[in-house]
Amino acid sequence: MTPSSADDPADPIDPPARALEPAERYAAVRAATRALAEPLELEDYGLQSMPDASPVKWHLAHTTWFFETFVLERWRPGHEPFHPRFGYLFNSYYESVGRMHPRPQRGLLTRPTVAEVWRYREHVDAAMQALLDSGTLPPEALEVIEVGLQHEQQHQELVLTDLKHGFWCNPLWPAYREPVDRFAPSSSSATALAWLEHPGGLRSVGFDGAGFAFDNERPRHRVYLEPFALASRLVTCGEFLEFMADDGYRRPELWLSAGFDVVRHEGWRAPLYWLDASEPNDYGGDGRDGWRLFTLAGARALDPNEPVCHLSYYEADAFARWRDCRLPTEAEWEQACADRPISGNFVETGALHPLPLSHGRHARATEEPGPHQAFGDAWEWTASGYAPYPGFRPLAGSLGEYNGKFMCNQLVLRGGSCATPASHVRTTYRNFFPPQARWQFSGLRLARDLSS
Repeated sequence: MTPSSADDPADPIDPPARALEPAERYAAVRAATRALAEPLELEDYGLQSMPDASPVKWHLAHTTWFFETFVLERWRPGHEPFHPRFGYLFNSYYESVGRMHPRPQRGLLTRPTVAEVWRYREHVDAAMQALLDSGTLPPEALEVIEVGLQHEQQHQELVLTDLKHGFWCNPLWPAYREPVDRFAPSSSSATALAWLEHPGGLRSVGFDGAGFAFDNERPRHRVYLEPFALASRLVTCGEFLEFMADDGYRRPELWLSAGFDVVRHEGWRAPLYWLDASEPNDYGGDGRDGWRLFTLAGARALDPNEPVCHLSYYEADAFARWRDCRLPTEAEWEQACADRPISGNFVETGALHPLPLSHGRHARATEEPGPHQAFGDAWEWTASGYAPYPGFRPLAGSLGEYNGKFMCNQLVLRGGSCATPASHVRTTYRNFFPPQARWQFSGLRLARDLSS
């Protein structure tokens, strides 16, 4: 689950073929989180660059608090909390569990120290492994543990996206890791976009299979789709540059009203992490034409053939209008991608950035029918509001607060990103963010209507 150092760039990363035993899986997920923290300096752990982001130290402690609160305190007789105040510091939003420290102030917590947080993880890990090794846990406990592991995988992605935003705010533009030559921009041209037609009709969406799924992916239900076409690949940076060159950010007819308000208020004129190198500045511009891009490996020249990312829903929607297209609904996306293998540029690839479809890692996938880049690279905005499916039932107890309470004023994204663990993704997976959010690896795929 950690970024790979393999030398074969043509082999896509797939989820593990063998299902791990619970104790093995627990150890693997927790080790993957530790590996993500290895490149950091001590000062990096407490960084919080905005209220929507959290310090790495908090992510490490919060994911540990989850297992202590929802597993050990219930199924390990006599368990005592590691620290009596950690429940207040590291609860996120579970109101039924107790009060919590304000989210925007997580970066003010110089204590507990990083060393104490690591001791906290070790303490809980030892107790969890003893519990898992006992072989006495009921099925309900194993289900809650799996929720906790999936939850930690979500936070693994947040560790990277939150760090990236924090490093971006530093005028030194520090790199999370050094650039990897095999992921450097290339001179190969973008793969041509094709349209994949779908007849529509009465279809079923949602999860009903074996294995894990969040409650918001259920129940499977029927939807009626009009005939539609979906683009064969993600929109590229080069295509988005054309939108920008056509005054896309200054044309109100392309934008939702709320989106254009954000554009004017925030002064947006390019995706997040883009820098206009034609303007000399303190962040790397040298007065020459072109755009530079800030990545987890530092700043570099923009590759026009790679998928555009770090877009808000508003930007994705405006681009689609400019192309006389639209964003797909999540039901259309799920139907079009239902038969695709869950393989792509995930965190294990080691790129930590979207790759062009022409890159060697995608070469094998392009030999198959599209849509390509359905999984990994960049989360894909859909036109669907995040709402409950017909017949939705949240998880029992406090875990019912996990998804259902956020089903308002958010949009659904599908497919995973270059920072998502491969074993965390499903075709039915529903990610969700507010429409102005763009610090995640979020991009877009075009759709359009077909005459019936």
